[in-house]
Amino acid sequence: MTTPVSTPGARSYSFPKEEHLCRKKLIEALFGQGSSFGLYPLRLTWRATEMLTTEPPQVLVSVSKRNFKRAVDRNYLKRLLREAYRLNKYRLLEAPGGHRVAQLAIIYTGKEKKPLTLIEKKLTSGLERLLTETGATAEAGAGS
Repeated sequence: MTTPVSTPGARSYSFPKEEHLCRKKLIEALFGQGSSFGLYPLRLTWRATEMLTTEPPQVLVSVSKRNFKRAVDRNYLKRLLREAYRLNKYRLLEAPGGHRVAQLAIIYTGKEKKPLTLIEKKLTSGLERLLTETGATAEAGAGS
């Protein structure tokens, strides 16, 4: 079995276990010290790093049990969120100069299931807004 040879500059659309946010302390710090904004039906919460990086952030994906009682529906929406992030995480990783996102939570706040195209569109605009907000906070921090 041979592994495919990756060409320089080729995008990796994987979402390996190392990029999943699982540690309880980090999750508590994310929600305790992090910033957030909503783009219906999503809410993005993030925690910034001190330095710019090109490493992928650790990501948490969540769907409320209050809004979706059946585990099948929650799992389906989490699968859509992970897929949308997996296909668009290059926007963070290939940002000029890097990004400042250490941890990121993608929370589905809608009350009904939405199609992948809408979720992907909202997540894309959310990642773009995330880059501008973390870039603005980075410049403000450097100016003081």
